[in-house]
Amino acid sequence: MAAPRDEAAIDEDARARGLLQAQGCAAELFAEVGRRGLVRPGVPESVVSDEVRDLGAELFGTNRHWHKRVVRSGPNTLQPYKENPPDRVIAADDIVFLDFGPIFAEWEADFGRTFVLGDDPVKHRLRDDLPRIFDAGRRHFETHPGITGRELYAHMTALAGAAGWEFGGAHSGHLVGEFPHELIDGERIESYIAPGNGTVMRGTDKAGRRCHWILEVHLVDRQRRIGGFYEELLTLGP
Repeated sequence: MAAPRDEAAIDEDARARGLLQAQGCAAELFAEVGRRGLVRPGVPESVVSDEVRDLGAELFGTNRHWHKRVVRSGPNTLQPYKENPPDRVIAADDIVFLDFGPIFAEWEADFGRTFVLGDDPVKHRLRDDLPRIFDAGRRHFETHPGITGRELYAHMTALAGAAGWEFGGAHSGHLVGEFPHELIDGERIESYIAPGNGTVMRGTDKAGRRCHWILEVHLVDRQRRIGGFYEELLTLGP
């Protein structure tokens, strides 16, 4: 007869399932964005943002997001999350990225993907490098149990440089969990995968729960004035 599982283990299992299910919903939302061609030329970024929000309500009954909705095209793709560039009409040959934080059944997702309109080979290479660099960062995290936020950020910037890009973010990810999200700000650097965070990432929060992380990849080419973005769970999934 199997030994009973303790309450803490069951709670961690439930948290993992909740986060993975939320991410699965976000992935399906973004896939439907692609199928319906919502990222298209001739419309402002703000229109696409509202349409994606409404699509989330149609598909999953939710229009709540735990952070601002981000749709950036052309030169706006150079800007990191904290900036708020002017709304821009998407052009026929643009690169466009979406960064959304939808809430599904009280669990947060944080999901980012990049779309390319037109046939520009550099933009296509940028888009295709994003998941490859993400996967390389995840492998590095998995093979370095004592890695700190500072060390993983340095590795992500090195991966970007080796591929011929500049890393565009001041950090490369953050903690994630149940909604409402625990406050993350510049005074709590241990919540970020960032140069100032010397804390080991594999740990527990103040409530003793396992820390779960989002990994972000923001690649830019400032000369061509283009960038791309990709993010999802680091500590759960494949």
